[in-house]
Amino acid sequence: MSKNIYVGNLPWSATEDEIRAAFGAYGEVTSVKLIEDRETGRPRGFGFVEMDDAGALEAIENLDGKDFGGRNIKVNEAKPRAERPRW
Repeated sequence: MSKNIYVGNLPWSATEDEIRAAFGAYGEVTSVKLIEDRETGRPRGFGFVEMDDAGALEAIENLDGKDFGGRNIKVNEAKPRAERPRW
């Protein structure tokens, strides 16, 4: 099984490779997705990392609140996205 992890307060300069390396220290990273602004294409400062269960729990425990590129990142288990009403 794998877990989806929310990673917030990322510096704009953060790359998927840097995030993969940081989380890879705790287990196998399946995917990294950095979220960009739809209109500008610029990073929004958060993303998601998917990795194996045991590694995910260890990564959350060890990386939440830690310095990453000069910012203290927020790391926790991602919650399913709430349905937005369609107009």
